[in-house]
Amino acid sequence: MSDQQTVFIAKSDIKAHDLEHKRKLAFNIGKYNDSVVKGKQQFAALELARKKAKNIKWKTIENLDKYLEQFEKNFSSRGGKVIWAETAEDALQEILQICRAKNTTQVVKAKSMVTEEIHLNEFLKDNGIDSVETDLGEYIQQLDGEAPYHIVTPAMHKSKEDVAKVFHDKLGTEPNLTPPEITRIARKNLREKYITAGVGITGGNFLLADIGGVCVTENEGNARLSTTFPGVHIAIVGIEKLIPSINDLELFWPLLATFGTGQNVTVYNSIFTGPRKADETDGPDEMYVILLDNGRTNLLRKEVRESMYCIRCGSCLNACPVYKNIGGHAYGATYSGPIGAVITPHLKGMEENKHLSYASSLCGNCTEVCPLKINIHGMLLENRAIATEDGFNGFKENTAWRLWRDAMMSRRLMNIAGPSFKGKVVNMLFKDSWGLHRGNLDFAPKSFNKLWKERMKS
Repeated sequence: MSDQQTVFIAKSDIKAHDLEHKRKLAFNIGKYNDSVVKGKQQFAALELARKKAKNIKWKTIENLDKYLEQFEKNFSSRGGKVIWAETAEDALQEILQICRAKNTTQVVKAKSMVTEEIHLNEFLKDNGIDSVETDLGEYIQQLDGEAPYHIVTPAMHKSKEDVAKVFHDKLGTEPNLTPPEITRIARKNLREKYITAGVGITGGNFLLADIGGVCVTENEGNARLSTTFPGVHIAIVGIEKLIPSINDLELFWPLLATFGTGQNVTVYNSIFTGPRKADETDGPDEMYVILLDNGRTNLLRKEVRESMYCIRCGSCLNACPVYKNIGGHAYGATYSGPIGAVITPHLKGMEENKHLSYASSLCGNCTEVCPLKINIHGMLLENRAIATEDGFNGFKENTAWRLWRDAMMSRRLMNIAGPSFKGKVVNMLFKDSWGLHRGNLDFAPKSFNKLWKERMKS
């Protein structure tokens, strides 16, 4: 058992029995789910829209090299600079080099899961650069010293009382502030940072190959401020975020908004195609796009290639019974929930992270709610098969499952073992999992097979 698996099991056990945590999570996810039902009504033919979006992403990923080169050519033609980063360390060093060249010690950052993936804030802090999150949810999490809890809603697990306590403990504000009061304080603190920051950093929801554009989608306007005041804008984007054309946004932006938060379209949708031009009044003097691989090319293997279609809407997390019981932090990975369980083993190593693909009931609800109809639960099964084929399960585990399979598929063996023996074996094998919080399993005196035979004789 890997260290990551040990930690995952321990954290999951705590959260699965934390009723207050589950109450907060159920309340917030319930509000999202209600909104999503209403948001879907904007589509005259929702299933057609989902299929069309999936086909566009299929076309993109099958021709990824071509579209990446097209994006670089078009973005560079407008004065932007493209940096190719194979690893997280490559990306971090490039960002540090830019910050040092501009002699800045202050960075403002809009919400970006990719920057969480490469642990950018910690890296910059270690190098004497203060990186401040400007998204309210991310700002709350940064103050509290926690990673984002959810792809879309970083502080989903916190109630308004929890947030007020964080502000009181970290900023010395009055206790029990209301949400409007908390927002005003955050706005005041952050707007000072926009003015003094030398570099603004964002992610990117989509990359547009045909115009060389970076799309940033948000609800607070903080990304626009992070890219307008600082002299340098750095966008760090995974290579899978490409779509062929600006014309595809009329489909992808509503899908992302509806399945992510239930909105018809997100409040602020920006397209950046390079630094400020001579006839423009605002924007950065320099703009860089860092195209990050960091294991993403591993996802091109046929078994899990569909995972690169993901637009990070978070709907599979909201639908997953496992996520709703253990929460986002238990996964110990940047990307949690079903899609995280698919991609993390390939991004970070199958041997250490294979356990995430087993943290699923395989109910298929993640696949059902995905706006691009990605076969998420099918890929979780594929990951399990890959882990077995690559020999990561170990002799003991493989032997146990082989014996279990042989017993379950042999009616003769099932009939030989009496109910008492079956009960002893099952309760012994699962005493530390099923039996830890439940009573023993008791088998009926007569199996269905035996009852059926007796019925047929009569």
